[in-house]
Amino acid sequence: QVQLVESGGGLVQPGGSLRLSCATSGFNLEYYAIGWFRQAPGKEREGVSCIRGSDGSTYYSDSVKGRFTISSDNAKNTVYLQMNSLKPEDTAVYYCAAEPTIAAMCATLRFGSWGQGTQVTVSS
Repeated sequence: QVQLVESGGGLVQPGGSLRLSCATSGFNLEYYAIGWFRQAPGKEREGVSCIRGSDGSTYYSDSVKGRFTISSDNAKNTVYLQMNSLKPEDTAVYYCAAEPTIAAMCATLRFGSWGQGTQVTVSS
């Protein structure tokens, strides 16, 4: 059974940093892609970043490129999203999601398994 649990959210001042974690179970990260998504109140869900477990290839949306870094520790079955230089517009509930793939570009996937989300608030 695929399970994903996000943690690491919280309140941070503009310019600050947070590291989100996505603890996974029930599958082998090497055969999956993990995506990070976010949804702010009144806005559509947005794909932020993803990583393909087979080779570590990554994708970032333009809104976070250069500020966020996705990484995977397959031994710990955990995927991280390091968020630096945070802005108020980064405020949202952040979700991680999983989808099996070996070769597909993770940005093109429709993710089928989702975590419960973690709140990130960037405010002074």
